[in-house]
Amino acid sequence: MSTRTAVITGASSGIGAATARRLAAEGYRVVLTARRADLIEALAKELPGARAHALDVTDRAAVEAFAATLDRVDVLINNAGGAHGADPVATADPADWRTMYEVNVLGVLHMTQALLPALTASGDGTVLILSSTAALGTYEGGSGYAAAKHGAHAVAETLRLELCGQPVRVIEIAPGMVRTDEFALTRFRGDRAKADAVYAGVAEPLTAEDVADTIGWAVTRPPHVNVDLLVVRPRAQASNYKVHREA
Repeated sequence: MSTRTAVITGASSGIGAATARRLAAEGYRVVLTARRADLIEALAKELPGARAHALDVTDRAAVEAFAATLDRVDVLINNAGGAHGADPVATADPADWRTMYEVNVLGVLHMTQALLPALTASGDGTVLILSSTAALGTYEGGSGYAAAKHGAHAVAETLRLELCGQPVRVIEIAPGMVRTDEFALTRFRGDRAKADAVYAGVAEPLTAEDVADTIGWAVTRPPHVNVDLLVVRPRAQASNYKVHREA
């Protein structure tokens, strides 16, 4: 296992950073990518054999240049993503939609296309796409994010069909409510009150470590076992719009 390499996008914080720590603990040599070089470089120093590479997954040329630096890839964790805005369809900013589509869908496409030859050559490759429960259902104010994550879900389903018979499995993990330091704050453009309101009264939202634990479990199943789609939510959340909140 010590020679196996896992590439993780969006590894600078939250689920990406937690996944890097989990896979490193499983014996993987992790390659951390994100736009914020200082954060992934600091994380790489914590993890034996880890490597950091500043990367914007929406930059096709940069992704291809990055792929050329790798001598081996066994696992690709497509984690980079995010939400921008929570406006209704009638007034949503198309720029927010474009940004979400580019990172959540085209970013996945760029990384997967660039690393698929190496994943196939490994003889036992894994492409993992981190989508969301927003990929499977909608909610008011979430149309742009849901549209982007539906796109990521479609990529996962289609890629699995197209790779049938090849030594690469395609896993999709769809988390529900996860409380991280940045997700809601980014969505609400730094408005701390709005970000905190998302989780108000929810006793135990998922943590980044909860999702990383799920990713680690799925990736380390025997090679013939494919976890097509795994939805993970906190107990307090029954659906995207049904959440128990304590007074």
